[in-house]
Amino acid sequence: MTEATIRKRLWTPVVRRDARYDGLFVYAVTSTGVYCRPSCPARKPAARNVRFFESSEMAERAGFRECRRCQPKGGRVSRRDAEQAAEVCRTLAAGAGPSAGAGSGPSDDRVTLRTLARKFGRPPHQLRRWFARVVGVTPRQYADEVRLAAVRSELRSGESILQAAYGAGYGSTSRLYEKTRKGLGMTPGTYRRGGAGEQVRYAIAPSPLGRLLVAGTAKGVCSVKLGDSDAELEAALKDEYPRATTERDQEAIGAWLAAVLDMLAGKLPDRGLPLDIQGTAFQRLVWDALTRIPRGSTRTYAQLAAEVGQPQAVRAVANACAANPVPIVVPCHRVVRSDGAPGGYIFGARRKSLLLESERGAAQEPGSRQAAARVRPARSNRIHSLRGRVGS
Repeated sequence: MTEATIRKRLWTPVVRRDARYDGLFVYAVTSTGVYCRPSCPARKPAARNVRFFESSEMAERAGFRECRRCQPKGGRVSRRDAEQAAEVCRTLAAGAGPSAGAGSGPSDDRVTLRTLARKFGRPPHQLRRWFARVVGVTPRQYADEVRLAAVRSELRSGESILQAAYGAGYGSTSRLYEKTRKGLGMTPGTYRRGGAGEQVRYAIAPSPLGRLLVAGTAKGVCSVKLGDSDAELEAALKDEYPRATTERDQEAIGAWLAAVLDMLAGKLPDRGLPLDIQGTAFQRLVWDALTRIPRGSTRTYAQLAAEVGQPQAVRAVANACAANPVPIVVPCHRVVRSDGAPGGYIFGARRKSLLLESERGAAQEPGSRQAAARVRPARSNRIHSLRGRVGS
């Protein structure tokens, strides 16, 4: 397909202001420096002045700014989109989730993306991008979350692992273990026992913001805490993992502790720092967005909600930030109130203000590099949506 043909096909929905294409691409106007969604009600520019981009991020990297009228990065979801997305969610929940199609492994009677596309009249790749824009996660992520929720419910009610697997639509227990390594937070057997048997080691050291505790499992860092005393931090860790075996081990956790101390000192994160943390699909989406906020910068809760495609979910975004088990590493302190005030923080407003001041100073130092480094989670990391890395 030639470039001219592609431009013609993209220009048609722009002329028609076709909302079905919102979220699939944006168009930018070279004469104004603004980019819009296809359904933007503004006066249409001359075709020769238009450039097309797959996403808002690509348009902004090219130097264009967001249209204030149609808000392509966020904005309100139309009633039609919300109703159709809810119907897709019901279809996914009833069908136990989409598979990757042919060649994806043993069949377990899931709804495929192609089936959804036929039912809702959208090409598969367009449906996937549209659903992610409206709901905040892909159809596969949504279906995985529904199925894992069913597993949790079955296990809590006393069902066997085999019964829970088949009851949630998994074709085998091996498929369940494959998914739960990323989404359940521990093996199904361990979950069924309430987390008993997990071994969590931790180390504590002084930091510029008080005593710092870093805890981890064999897979990676699972908890980061700041406080005024070792006893306070140890009690908080025990509350977080009531049935796990916790042990202070400065030698085993020392390297991870040093990496977090470096972050507090304004250094870029260690690329080899693994994570072992769990969360819902929406929480993972928010945490992923947090890692992309450059050191020395901030976002408001409303801006972060728009960035994850859920502009109405400001409160849910704030709750996801509060649920972050590894503050500093996943920098939830970089989210502030719309009036510029620091807002709430699990370790107190004073520590949050000091963190932000320290990062702004470090970012302004000569030779400072912004957000170039990322932290690599362990292979079995429970935040698989962090795209393999955690931002500075």
